[in-house]
Amino acid sequence: MCGICGKIIFDRNALVEPALVKRMLNTVRHRGPDDEGVYTSSGIGLGHRRLSIIGLSTGHQPLCNEDRSIWITFNGEIYNYQELRSDLIAKGHAFATETDTEVIVHLYEELGANCVTQLRGMFAFAIWDSRQDVLFLARDRVGIKPLYYWQNHRSLVFGSEIKSILADPEVESEVDPAMIDRLLTFFYLPGEQTLFRNVKKLPPASYMLIKAGRSEIHTYWDLHFDPSPMPMAEAEARLASLLEESVKLHMISDVPVGVLLSGGLDSTAMLSIASEAAGGPLSTFTVGFDARSIEDERPYARMAAQMLGARHHEITITAKEFREFLPKYVWHMEEPICEPPAVALYYVSKLASESVKVLISGEGGDEAFGGYPEYRNLLWLERLKSALGPVKGPAGACLNIANSVLRSDRLARYASLFSIPLSSYYQSRAAAPARSLGKLYSREFAIHAANDLSKGPVRPYFENVSHADVVSQMLYVDTKTWLPDELLLKADKITMANSVELRVPLLDHKLLEFAASLPADYKVRGFKTKFIAKKVLAGRVPPQIINRKKAGFPVPYSSWMRSEMKGWVQELLLDRKSLGRGYFDGAGVENLITENEGSGRHSKVLFTLVALELWHREFLDHAASASRSFTPAEIGIRL
Repeated sequence: MCGICGKIIFDRNALVEPALVKRMLNTVRHRGPDDEGVYTSSGIGLGHRRLSIIGLSTGHQPLCNEDRSIWITFNGEIYNYQELRSDLIAKGHAFATETDTEVIVHLYEELGANCVTQLRGMFAFAIWDSRQDVLFLARDRVGIKPLYYWQNHRSLVFGSEIKSILADPEVESEVDPAMIDRLLTFFYLPGEQTLFRNVKKLPPASYMLIKAGRSEIHTYWDLHFDPSPMPMAEAEARLASLLEESVKLHMISDVPVGVLLSGGLDSTAMLSIASEAAGGPLSTFTVGFDARSIEDERPYARMAAQMLGARHHEITITAKEFREFLPKYVWHMEEPICEPPAVALYYVSKLASESVKVLISGEGGDEAFGGYPEYRNLLWLERLKSALGPVKGPAGACLNIANSVLRSDRLARYASLFSIPLSSYYQSRAAAPARSLGKLYSREFAIHAANDLSKGPVRPYFENVSHADVVSQMLYVDTKTWLPDELLLKADKITMANSVELRVPLLDHKLLEFAASLPADYKVRGFKTKFIAKKVLAGRVPPQIINRKKAGFPVPYSSWMRSEMKGWVQELLLDRKSLGRGYFDGAGVENLITENEGSGRHSKVLFTLVALELWHREFLDHAASASRSFTPAEIGIRL
């Protein structure tokens, strides 16, 4: 696992200074503390920071082919590299190292851009082909590894993290105000755009070709939800085999491997299979909180670790530690995403870094096999709407009347679903109540909060699966948006902050393709979620864990923001500097804080506002010579 960066100048006579590439690399030293490499030539510069996992003594990058015409800087792991290497040797290719990185170089020589279709793993890489004057950027199918880029008429700059791109003086650190409404619609930023103006994400399952100043993006993979009839017994056997194969491949490493243990079904299953593959005890790591307001996951994690003979480690986080880490959280995440569990992940991966360099995680099982209660709830709601037929409108009206008394955001949300299709709900399902956002924005900014623009990234994905059943639609959209742009973004950046590689066997593309081929009721059946996964894992995971109510990863940030952190939140959000940015109305923010004191119903909005302000202070205020905050008038001009 590593950090990569680089720049191509379209004027082939220009030079990319090695000092610039080194400056870009310095911003992501945490991603690769073991080694550094720079390659520059006419108009091109590639950089690499290495975290040594495979081929410890021979993996220096950027790495080239025999005649030095093709160079690569690579971040990730290719789990089928040994099989690919054998095939390439049989075709006459000569290898100088034992690394998976060199396999990609020779595979590119054979297949060109189509090499990505043969790779099984997580990756983001750049290949410079000097014979064709082509820069080739690629990202893995699900978006486990991030890759950003910035482009103008003169050059293109790329990196594993945005910080590397901003290290180039040619790139201005500017906010894109239009993305603030998208952020508050989803609490993260789905799609290619970021909060930084003109800095974009290369989409998952995509590659980019840059030649003669022109760039083209191509998609090379997609999930297809076309269920085929398959007896349950056969499906269970195939799933068990794929799970074991995937975990075994994800255990390939020349350094110690541990397991991130949450006390839930997926992480416990990963520990069971990984322990079997390792042939001995593994180290496990979990985190808890100094709070009584949430369910403690640690007893379940201890149970799993004890049952499977693991060497178990725990850490406890306090409200003080949570608050003090938030500026660093924003610096590592690079965007003000509402993901409080990321703070917990930082501390537990820091604990793990004392023992291992690689962590196995159960991330992705819910998106593959229908684990979220929302999938079950919305499926039943759609069935109810269909059964009610023409009276579904009055039913929704009755819920609205009930909500006028109970004032429940959840009730209001489900009431609205009686009059809108599932796709419309999914385009803003995480949104703060409209009445709150309406009061929150300043008058000058509100007229520029383009709702259609905010929801834009989700719409095409629903169109892609409009033929599919309700469960498949939700799984597909979440796999394309929520998973790469929120969960996996957090998983990569926060673990790499501690120089730890996180691996996610449940997101192996062969496993995802198989899951997509299963009938929807193999995933959500009646009131049961993850139906087939629970059947297959029943022999590996204790019933106390399998039958638990899903808790997600509970973090007591909501109660902390109403108690220990309340004064700090008020001071930050109502500060003259914060309100002076022109986005929000002071009275609206103050009302939001007051309304949140009892139920905590606005905690997500407030956490996002806190992260947004910290983001401005870190990335804009600290770079005042290159960028500045926007006044309301400028927001209107620049949108």
